[in-house]
Amino acid sequence: MRTLRIILVGFILIVASLSSLDASAQCSMCTLNADNSVQNGNTEGKGLNNGILYLLAAPYLAIAGVGFLWYKKYRRKNVTMNIKDSKINLN
Repeated sequence: MRTLRIILVGFILIVASLSSLDASAQCSMCTLNADNSVQNGNTEGKGLNNGILYLLAAPYLAIAGVGFLWYKKYRRKNVTMNIKDSKINLN
C-alpha cells in the first residue's frame, strides 16, 4: 500500500512538472515597467520576474521544511518487544 502511494505521488509530481506554464507574478506597474525595458532591448524585466518568483517560493519552502522536521520528530514508532512471552507495545 505504501509503495502505491509513493508511485502515485511521484506520478503526480512528474505530470505537474511537465504541464507547468510560465507565470507573470507582477503588479500592473511592474509589468508596465518590465515590458517597456524589454522592448528597449534591456533584459532587466526577465530578471524582475525571476526575482519575484524566487521571493514567492521562499515562504513555501520554509513551511515545507518545518513540516518535514515536525513529521520526523513526532511520528509514532510502533515497536513491539517480547518480554517473558508477553508483548509490550511501545508508542
